[in-house]
Amino acid sequence: MTNTTKRTMFIGAAVIAAGAIAASAFLMGGDAVASIETGGPAPAFSVQDASGQTRTLSEFAGQTVVLEWTNYGCPYVVRHYSSGSMQAMQQEATADGVVWLQVISSAPGEQGHLDGPGALARVQTDNAHPTATLLDPTGVMGRAYGARNTPQVFVINGEGQVVYQGAIDNRPTARASAAEGATNYVRAALDDMEAGRPVQTATTTPYGCTVKYAD
Repeated sequence: MTNTTKRTMFIGAAVIAAGAIAASAFLMGGDAVASIETGGPAPAFSVQDASGQTRTLSEFAGQTVVLEWTNYGCPYVVRHYSSGSMQAMQQEATADGVVWLQVISSAPGEQGHLDGPGALARVQTDNAHPTATLLDPTGVMGRAYGARNTPQVFVINGEGQVVYQGAIDNRPTARASAAEGATNYVRAALDDMEAGRPVQTATTTPYGCTVKYAD
């Protein structure tokens, strides 16, 4: 095989690989969203919550933090709230001292976008029980975490490490009836942490609507 032939084959393989990466990005919503490593440090953030208060990851040092990406218009999110399962998890977690933060990364004009008063009203409508609802209309926080779907969850331990990321459960459907008998990965992760065990299922594939980032 000549050197010219080898170079041609290498370039061809590189083009195919680049195409595969581009196709993957398109299938995940077309956004340049990084991914973070489970077991690695959680990205710092500084964003306003629905009440207008600036919230940072560092203020919750030493506490378990759950980040829940949400979009009230997404059928997959609706499924978890209409069944009451999301609210139940929020209540159980916060009663155990866990910080539960909803995150809205929908851009203005996109599905799921809410301003502060709208987000507070939505919490009341859903009878939700987060510690706070964070507003990320520019998508800076969402992109830093690699959030691609709603709902999608990240669990961070007191040392600031991501110990779980992915789906709520093992039922990737918007049907409300699917909640019964589902394996809840988030609850299992929190149970493992409370018992002092390593999180047994630390990474799963999220499902749901794509996060409606700003262009």
